[in-house]
Amino acid sequence: MAKKGFNNSRSLNTLNKRKLFIIAAEGINTEPQYFDLFSSNDYIVDVKCLKGKNSAPHEVLKRMTGYLRKSRFRKTDEAWLVVDKDEWTNDQIDVLYMWSQLSTNYGFALSNPKFEYWLLLHFEDGHRSPNSNECTRRLNSYLPEYNKNIKRGTFTREQFQAAIQRAKIHDNPPCPDWHRNTVGTTVYRLVEKILQTTP
Repeated sequence: MAKKGFNNSRSLNTLNKRKLFIIAAEGINTEPQYFDLFSSNDYIVDVKCLKGKNSAPHEVLKRMTGYLRKSRFRKTDEAWLVVDKDEWTNDQIDVLYMWSQLSTNYGFALSNPKFEYWLLLHFEDGHRSPNSNECTRRLNSYLPEYNKNIKRGTFTREQFQAAIQRAKIHDNPPCPDWHRNTVGTTVYRLVEKILQTTP
């Protein structure tokens, strides 16, 4: 018996051809829940976020390399590391960036000071260069119930696009690697790729 929602072979073939985005993120709640928003029938992509309790950059990279060694990874798929600058040193971050340069389908996205800055751009331009605490405070003004958790339906496609455009303005000219000493985020590069893959 066919599963509900997959009544014909065309639906199954479409799923089999979905582009896969593998994401190893620093956070264990926020980032996985955010990127899970793109794993639905509205998007012809699959997004798999690798979870882990240790948020150190080398542990994020370890989760990714471990997954890639054991799993089938097609040339059309993409693998991304998503981390915050926070208190990590430039040397720690550089290791992740250098890994992303090993293949054309590897990517690296960093938010300075943290992922909440990217979320904030869904609502405002973030031009006041907020620190970590300010990011959370301002995000809470838009999402009063936000506590490192993101519910499905929190953001619209229009808000995704607005966040991308705002991030691009702060990333002009585009940084070659990551925002070392300035507030900014390159998460928009990953989200833009996901959206470009969708109808």
